[in-house]
Amino acid sequence: MTHPNRLAPTDADRLHDIRERDAELDRLTAHIRGFATMMTGRHGEDLEQWITDVEQDTLAPLASFARNLRRDQDAVQAGLILEPSSGRVEGTVDKLKMLKRQMFGRASLDLLRTRVLHAR
Repeated sequence: MTHPNRLAPTDADRLHDIRERDAELDRLTAHIRGFATMMTGRHGEDLEQWITDVEQDTLAPLASFARNLRRDQDAVQAGLILEPSSGRVEGTVDKLKMLKRQMFGRASLDLLRTRVLHAR
């Protein structure tokens, strides 16, 4: 997806013409751009208003998407605001690798599996 400001002039003109002819597509484009702006700019505080606006519109597939976002709104909002971190995942992977190194050549796969499942 190309940022609207980076479209070639002919593509921008074509998009403008299409949006003028179809009001529903114009509204859809505006909602999608709003969501993209929230994602790229990390503006999670605007999520509630965006969901409300989309739910009040007549665009059924997009309203369904918004309702699904609302179900887990706290997590979605955190994802739009907080910096991503894979620290917990990396810690788990490091722990598994350490257990594998400790068990190498000494035990069967069943014992390694049991030790991994019971590791804290």
